[in-house]
Amino acid sequence: MKIGELSKRSGVSIRMLRYYETEGLLKPKRTASGYRDYAPEELRTVERIQLLGAAGMTLATILKFLPCVRGEGLAFEPCDELRSVLHEQIRLTEQKAAELAQSREVLQSFLHEVERG
Repeated sequence: MKIGELSKRSGVSIRMLRYYETEGLLKPKRTASGYRDYAPEELRTVERIQLLGAAGMTLATILKFLPCVRGEGLAFEPCDELRSVLHEQIRLTEQKAAELAQSREVLQSFLHEVERG
């Protein structure tokens, strides 16, 4: 499929799909005239990128993670190596949650002061 169709089906902009390609996350083939030609599996890859991004992963981390999710390469090595990546992502998520909770408490105290007059 061409990039416009992938964009429409995935809800991801053409510009972002090109960026994913630049970052090595997508690897479309090229037609004889030079157009990108995405395999149907690339839609699933884009969905995974979005899901992992929504979980707080950076594109660099997703790039390390995708081969395991796709099942490319040796099944044991990539997944075993990525355990530490997942532990780190969980730690970062917990840290962000703690920071947000602290920010909420500060805002709540400001609101309490404002409402007290």
